[in-house]
Amino acid sequence: MPHRLLLLTLIVFSLIITSCARSATATVNTLTAAEKAEGWRLLFDGKTLNGWRGFHQQTVPAAWKVEDNALAKVPMKNAEGKAIEGPDLITTDQYGDFELQLEWKISKGGNSGIKYLVSEDQPKEGGHAVSFEMQVLDDDNHPDAKQGINGNRTASSLYDLIPAAKNKPLKPVGEYNHVRLIKKGTHIEHWLNGSKVLEFDQGSPELKAAIAQSKFKDKPGFGEAQRGHILLQDHGDAVWYRNIKIRELK
Repeated sequence: MPHRLLLLTLIVFSLIITSCARSATATVNTLTAAEKAEGWRLLFDGKTLNGWRGFHQQTVPAAWKVEDNALAKVPMKNAEGKAIEGPDLITTDQYGDFELQLEWKISKGGNSGIKYLVSEDQPKEGGHAVSFEMQVLDDDNHPDAKQGINGNRTASSLYDLIPAAKNKPLKPVGEYNHVRLIKKGTHIEHWLNGSKVLEFDQGSPELKAAIAQSKFKDKPGFGEAQRGHILLQDHGDAVWYRNIKIRELK
């Protein structure tokens, strides 16, 4: 009898775990009725890469896949065994004033980024788009975290321009971080796991001063765009994005 009771307990426990896992999966890459009413729409349905294409391409690059309910960048190597970077992935649509939310998970020592207000008319730099970037990084293991000025190349910073707050609630490698990126008029905010980690205004003296000290100082028109694509950067490392949704602000 004790053995039968133990077996029954294990079966029930297994069913509960399976049910919870299915429930969690069912809520990934979906919108609630309230979100739909608020104007949110998914940029990734969890099954296809519809609505995305390569930067300066009409198709999806081979390195971007659907993996574990996420839009994943799979590391690629050339014939010599060296990592291949790019092309980056962009939305087919462009956005002006918007709120973007998503979750990202980075590999150990990994580097990626969420660029916004991206224009394909701007000159490329090393094959990548030149635009504002919310940095995605393993701060503990990637050397970029210690470069730049005052930590302005760390996770959630406005890359090479404005550092994220020192007390930002960054989760460790292997766990998903939730971000909000808000652009309304000329005002822009970066949020990480429920905390606002930086804000700035396009055209402000503070931003102009930051640009003058950055790698973008000689890029005509940098930081002036009011509309553009959302871009996920391929920096050669594995990264995962999910629950990608956007609403346009009026």
